[in-house]
Amino acid sequence: MIAFYGGTWDAAHINFVQEANRWFPQVADQNNFSYTSTNDWSRLNSGNLSQYQVVLFLDDFPQTAAQRSAFEQYVRGGGGWMGFHVSAFNTDPHSWAWYHNEFLGTGAFKSDTWGPTAVTLRTEDRSHPSTGRLPATFTSSVSEWYSWNSDLRKNPNIKVLASIDQSSFPVGTDPNQTWYSGDYPIMWTNKNYRMLYANFGHDAMNYDTNTALSSTFESEIQNRFIIDGLLWLGGSSMPPPSDSLSPTAWYSLANRGNGKCIDARGVASANGTAIQQYACNSTTAQQFQFQPSAGGFSRMNNRNNSAQVVDVTNHSTGDNAPLQLWSYGGGGNQQWQAVSEGAGYYHFVNRLSAKCLSVPAASTADGVQLVQRVCDGSSDQAFRASEHSPA
Repeated sequence: MIAFYGGTWDAAHINFVQEANRWFPQVADQNNFSYTSTNDWSRLNSGNLSQYQVVLFLDDFPQTAAQRSAFEQYVRGGGGWMGFHVSAFNTDPHSWAWYHNEFLGTGAFKSDTWGPTAVTLRTEDRSHPSTGRLPATFTSSVSEWYSWNSDLRKNPNIKVLASIDQSSFPVGTDPNQTWYSGDYPIMWTNKNYRMLYANFGHDAMNYDTNTALSSTFESEIQNRFIIDGLLWLGGSSMPPPSDSLSPTAWYSLANRGNGKCIDARGVASANGTAIQQYACNSTTAQQFQFQPSAGGFSRMNNRNNSAQVVDVTNHSTGDNAPLQLWSYGGGGNQQWQAVSEGAGYYHFVNRLSAKCLSVPAASTADGVQLVQRVCDGSSDQAFRASEHSPA
């Protein structure tokens, strides 16, 4: 894919471009595609675009008639496109009516939130390849959010993939630029094109010191949409299945930070049995199986009783909610996404809350009940999977 950017206006947009040009090459290496970026918009021509399967607009859109014509021809011919945040911003949609009114469906910019904040996003369509691994709701990265003059939901060609959940309101920190209610689509596609638009891409900044206060790529769940979306745009539906856990094997799971294993307390298997950490001992209380449920998630069966799974107590979505064993009923609080960190380590993301299985306060003590917490990449959320022999 090739990414076009301006990188000259608003420190928050410039910072997003800079981090995008660091993050995308890493993702490209992990998912077997190539990434080229340029601020030379003259490369947006038919001859050059024919070399690429996907075009990204990071912080702008083409300004000349020749560039616009080449881009329209490209996407009408089946080329893939993903745009972020300000790549849709405009105050005069008639200046390029096809792009703003037909392709994006936004019409003109209407309002924004300020300052930049994270929100809870509600996934509206999990059948699309870009959203198949997303939970029902999840926490976005920090951004400034836009609304539009055109109602996307009245456009039969636009499919909204995620929008701001009502639990997020109010959104913003400036009373004059805060949303208190309403319907705000954030991610969508146009059924007539191979395209995705995401309304994030504005980092929080200390403008006095030109220092970033957030990252667009700090939400692991949101990143799934970007990665899976790019793979779909490029002709694939899901990431390659590298370093995956077998659905028929049993694994012990040792924490990266303290070396202790996930354990069912007292070798019990009754409903309500605490899931704790304990010195690794190879007992069946410390062996778990990842049986697929749907959308890239799995139930974590305990070997003492495979009908009992790792469960977030009381269907909680809050930080530090304790984990327990409970009979499997198909709830999102009983389903986990095993996300590889390489070298045999994984972190486990809950489908309902989008939070990670964690050791509380990085404790090293035996018997500490494990919890869920916002995914932060720390060692107390990383576990090494070791396969056990069949019974």
